[in-house]
Amino acid sequence: MGLVSVFWEILKKPTIGDVVRELLVFIAPLWVAVIVGVLVGWAWKPKWATIGREMFMDCSGSKDSAPAESSESSFSGFGSLPSLNLIKFQLPSVISWISDDGAQKDSFFLSPTLHSNCSSSQNEKQKLGFLTDDDLEHLYKLVEEKDGGPAWIHMMDKSTPTMGYQAWQRDLEIGPTQYRSRTVFDDATPEMVRDFFWDDEFRSKLKWDEMLLSAETLESSPTDGTMVVQWVRKFPFFCSDREYLIGRRIWSCGRTYYCVTKGVPYPSIPRKTKPRRVDLYYSSWCIRAAESRKGDGQLTACEVLLFHHENMGIPWEIAKLGVKLGMWGTVRKIDPGLRAYQTERASGAPLSHSASMAQINTKVTQDYLTSLESNSNDSSELETHNSSEKPGKNNIPKLVVVGGAIAVACILDRGLLTKAVIFGVARRFAKIGRRL
Repeated sequence: MGLVSVFWEILKKPTIGDVVRELLVFIAPLWVAVIVGVLVGWAWKPKWATIGREMFMDCSGSKDSAPAESSESSFSGFGSLPSLNLIKFQLPSVISWISDDGAQKDSFFLSPTLHSNCSSSQNEKQKLGFLTDDDLEHLYKLVEEKDGGPAWIHMMDKSTPTMGYQAWQRDLEIGPTQYRSRTVFDDATPEMVRDFFWDDEFRSKLKWDEMLLSAETLESSPTDGTMVVQWVRKFPFFCSDREYLIGRRIWSCGRTYYCVTKGVPYPSIPRKTKPRRVDLYYSSWCIRAAESRKGDGQLTACEVLLFHHENMGIPWEIAKLGVKLGMWGTVRKIDPGLRAYQTERASGAPLSHSASMAQINTKVTQDYLTSLESNSNDSSELETHNSSEKPGKNNIPKLVVVGGAIAVACILDRGLLTKAVIFGVARRFAKIGRRL
């Protein structure tokens, strides 16, 4: 009754402005308490919550993390810059168990045979090559907007005196949010920008990528330029840092460069509790000459089309909010880094190992790229036809996962964390119902 009487006194104020002001004063402390409670809940995680997950995740990297199978977000982190790392708040990894990420879910349902053969299949892939023409094909279709995915939704249009930036996003039925961006750097060549994003040594030296703690080259091929690198990126104090095992390769068609970077399995580097490994990671871009923004008709600028997504183990809605808030602040730091790189290269400084590897490309022709696209269209039509024959066969496993998530939520926490998980699960039930 006391609460009712307080509200009644507020509503008796003479003007609407007074009512609103009193309500804000009354509710503000409650919101502060809620935020503090949520942050404490996110920061705390019992060790037993990840025991089972660590046991099963050892072979999860063997799943192909290409976005054609399972997609996630990301955005303006050029080259291999995981932009979502800029989010200043994270959830414990256990919440990500309820995600629709196919690579992560499948790791819990590996048959004994598949589990025992996991290492051998990874070693075989390591011998054959981490990145193939399938990756080139996928990136080319993304660039040409012929990948068959949903339409891109415009997010942002920003500029500086020497750089223009646009960003889009889209959500798939399964997987994280995908991000696409277009950046035009004035007075820059495609080759210089290509080397700049590939140069881990300069990235660490200048610290233009403030989140990067360490970068190490694990493997490199002098034949086609393929590299495997290990990155550790800094996260807020209440979250463990993130580890990335990234495969990189560049294809060139004239002066257009298709640069693919994605998470790859690397069994010789064991998984650790900290830093936590990010398995699903995709950050690829197309670099080519473009007309200057000065309007003089000269191809003195460089256009970069970036496609990025990743799964760091936080709810995707929270990740989307963090991207929206931190995107431009991250992107505008890239241009000063590029200008410093141009100055250093002009001074005659020797190339780093990473930059020299960026100059080893697999050359392709435009006819070859077109043939990849046409062949893919034929196979995708057949795939769509086959998948439409039994539209409901995947609903039962999804219901099982959702039900399990509710049980986990009830065990973990009886407060805000439980409500947050159950709310997210309810939304997934609604989506499933609409598709039935």
